[in-house]
Amino acid sequence: MPAIKALVVIVIALGVAGAVAVGAGTGGVAFSGAPLMAWLAALAFAINWLAFVPAFLRRTERFYDLVGSATFVTTTIAALLLSGHHDARALVPAGLVLVWALRLGTFLFKRVHEDGGDGRFDDIKQSAPRFLIAWTLQALWVFLTASAAFASITSTTRPAVDAGFVVGLLLWLAGFVVEVVADRQKRAFKRDPQRPRFIQTGLWAWSRHPNYFGEILLWTGMLVLASATLSGPAWVVVLSPLFVTLLLTKVSGIPLLEARADARFGDDVDYQRYKARTPVLIPRPPRP
Repeated sequence: MPAIKALVVIVIALGVAGAVAVGAGTGGVAFSGAPLMAWLAALAFAINWLAFVPAFLRRTERFYDLVGSATFVTTTIAALLLSGHHDARALVPAGLVLVWALRLGTFLFKRVHEDGGDGRFDDIKQSAPRFLIAWTLQALWVFLTASAAFASITSTTRPAVDAGFVVGLLLWLAGFVVEVVADRQKRAFKRDPQRPRFIQTGLWAWSRHPNYFGEILLWTGMLVLASATLSGPAWVVVLSPLFVTLLLTKVSGIPLLEARADARFGDDVDYQRYKARTPVLIPRPPRP
């Protein structure tokens, strides 16, 4: 049964990635007779499936996040080199993806090694089909998340930098700053031997998940930045920020962390007050 489930997930993931690649590749650069977007999707899956083999043999998830970051980096560089575009519409989104991926990958890799592992994988890494699903979904995550950037890089429509580009860039920068600051505050909190039971200072006083807000904001900014290069079916890349939002707010982000926090601190009066006065995602000044 796990093998059948894995096969179904792989087929669905490939179908979704293929549909997005075809749509986003409309009007884009072709490579060896196929849309370059399709090759980028294939590359993302190939990297993660290859990494799955030694990871499963060693029953380790320690390089999972690092491979995710490497997938962003590799596919972005491939898009830049194979598209032949070296204008602001290509170089800026490529640079932003590289900066984000290298920063996040390094941060998560250090966190896993300092913590001794990632509890999400304790059970699934013992099963080849279930572990393969995780690596397959990571490939899909990379491709869908970066699809707006890839579309901007590979599109044959090359408009000059406009107000939308600047607004998108500013949104991305704001989201990136929020995500970085929130991650650093959380990490510093965990390293404090005299810390309270849960963090409620800094950006975490304004939102219970400010890092996720920052990530959603920056990928929304990427879509705005890329919008002038999009037309017709290429607008399918609107799935980039929508997918990130769905993933973080409904699937593997906030629901899991909220459930874990409720289990650990649910009987804590201070935590109940914190939840009552602090929004889940979108920051605002804390209520007294």
